[in-house]
Amino acid sequence: MPTRRNALKNIAAGTAAGAAAGMMSISEVFAKTESVLGAKLNGKINHSVCKWCYGKIPLDTFAQECKKIGITSIELLGPEDWPTLKKYGLTCALPNGAGMGIEKGFNDLALHDELVKSYEDIFPKLKEAGYKTVICFSGNRRGMSDYDGMRNCAVGLRRLMPSAEKHGITMIMELLNSKVNHRDYMCDHTAWGAGLCEMVGSENFKLLYDIYHMSIMEGDVIATIKQYHKYIGHYHTGGVPGRNEIDEGQELYYPAIMKAIVETGFNGFVAQEFIPKREPLASLAQCVKICDIA
Repeated sequence: MPTRRNALKNIAAGTAAGAAAGMMSISEVFAKTESVLGAKLNGKINHSVCKWCYGKIPLDTFAQECKKIGITSIELLGPEDWPTLKKYGLTCALPNGAGMGIEKGFNDLALHDELVKSYEDIFPKLKEAGYKTVICFSGNRRGMSDYDGMRNCAVGLRRLMPSAEKHGITMIMELLNSKVNHRDYMCDHTAWGAGLCEMVGSENFKLLYDIYHMSIMEGDVIATIKQYHKYIGHYHTGGVPGRNEIDEGQELYYPAIMKAIVETGFNGFVAQEFIPKREPLASLAQCVKICDIA
């Protein structure tokens, strides 16, 4: 049976031939160390990972393996999983556990009472656990104009800001593509999300810039990050197309994207959110190394 170490070596070796002259390939970025397992990371990026991509691996096992790689957070987990993270000295950079899912969000005035109660219930739990963020969603358009949806979202979110500020929690709304994966989702452009941030008017509301989703939806990733960075509170990765490994089999060059993120002064977390096509932990280790810029 192949070991994770051998798998890592094979991944690096298998793609090395594609290096472009004059530019360090992702293979070379990874191959600068024999393995990231147990290696000291550079520290410019705070590494997290989304557990849903590794659903077959028990959380206890996954937490231990993440620590070996150098990941300090496992996210998109609710209160029932937080004790396991604490057992292994990990945090949850972006928890869930409130709201009504992706399609039913703050753009629907009829849902506001239920949404507000849901988030007000979880704020104290987040504070007690030592967490500072929680994910939220705009909801689907359902024929609504972008401006009406933005205004409706702002009405609901402004109701929550006093409580969020009191508990030290930042609500993070995810930017998702409505072209391939989440048809009709409203918060599907960075400019729209930035406009909502301005309308809400609180530092306790920011955006989750999902690099995969926004590359599909609007492209121009680095320029967009530089333009709108003050509204961004969290980042997710993913290879384009397909949301698989962020290696040389896809179109984005993640070392340059990470460099741009660091240059904005961002000190939050970047979470790996790709669906592995190969041995999951080997791929995760490789993709952390790709993002771990010097």
